[in-house]
Amino acid sequence: MPRTALHTQLNRVQTFLAVVDFGSFTKAADFLGISKAMASQHVKALEQALGVTLLARSTRSIALTETGQGFHEDFKVIVSDVEGAFDSVLRRHNGVSGRLRISTTGEYGERFILPLIPVFAERYPALSISYETDSSLSDLIAERLDLVVRLGALMDSNLRSRKLADYDILLVASPPFLARHAITEPADLAQVPWIANSNLRSPTSWTLHATRSGSASVVGKAVYQSNASHAIRAMACAALGVAVLPAWLVEEDLDAGRLRRVLPDYSLPAQPISVVYPNSSHVPHKTRVFIDFLCEHLGR
Repeated sequence: MPRTALHTQLNRVQTFLAVVDFGSFTKAADFLGISKAMASQHVKALEQALGVTLLARSTRSIALTETGQGFHEDFKVIVSDVEGAFDSVLRRHNGVSGRLRISTTGEYGERFILPLIPVFAERYPALSISYETDSSLSDLIAERLDLVVRLGALMDSNLRSRKLADYDILLVASPPFLARHAITEPADLAQVPWIANSNLRSPTSWTLHATRSGSASVVGKAVYQSNASHAIRAMACAALGVAVLPAWLVEEDLDAGRLRRVLPDYSLPAQPISVVYPNSSHVPHKTRVFIDFLCEHLGR
């Protein structure tokens, strides 16, 4: 195949993969910097060249055909191999370069990740870094993120992950709240309002552990909720309810007396900190070095 024809087909394959990953011709076109009509033309031309239908289209959605599913898997491997070859050449001749797109939760990132960015940037000056907050795992593919850092147990997915460390979580409440609600044993937690983290599957269902008295399962009532730890912390400080929060987030509040541990003889299970990245046959070198860098500075 002539070089120009190969280049054309690779462009069409790239468009096809983007349409599938984004689930939209419009979003794929925006990402690739082409028109929606051009994106549609690329996929149609690819189908004609292959003599198959790759996508089933309707006015509201697109879906892979059975044949398209197989070609999508094959094309992803091919493009990954091409990207790997480029990455290998860049690594040999230019070291680590390109753009690294990462995401983490706002609170943890501000406390632990952002202070490391200048150190990493000094070590790899040819690498451009894009830092985002609170992207979901689905955004990892759709938004072309290289990796995300997540706190807590991960839901099952087809993504790859690597554990960085663990962190402690604490059950806390404000002194005024505890003055209104006597909590002397785990069973009392079912009778008081909770401030729940809506990111969790069961945000008010926990197992408390005590060295002397063993374990106790509790289920509280989520009267208030938020998907942001800093908002949950603020509501806890405002005496709205009990909350489960990372120890590193509330240590100053505990020292200042704005919050107190609830049932301090009991503990909650430590939670993992994980870095999550696409499950592809080729992990870019820039992603690998950043993961190793995080393990070096945050792992324990």
